Amino acid sequence: MTIRVTFWSYFAELAGCSETGVELPEGATVGALLQRVYVDHPALAGLRRSTLVAVGVEYQDDTHVLSPGDRVSLFPPVQGG
Repeated sequence: MTIRVTFWSYFAELAGCSETGVELPEGATVGALLQRVYVDHPALAGLRRSTLVAVGVEYQDDTHVLSPGDRVSLFPPVQGG
């Protein structure tokens, strides 16, 4: 199945693109997706603990099972000032 991943804010710069497609087997989780993303975009790997992950419009954790056609957004932590 293909999962569309969108990189927001400076994550797009680190990834070298604002969006990509990731092929995963049926039943894959957000955690499996992130492992692939970090292999393909190693500059993001060090930011894992502070990355916010949304599937559609809902934030999800690593155990969430993805469905074909899901759109996943990766956000850096929000900072205020």
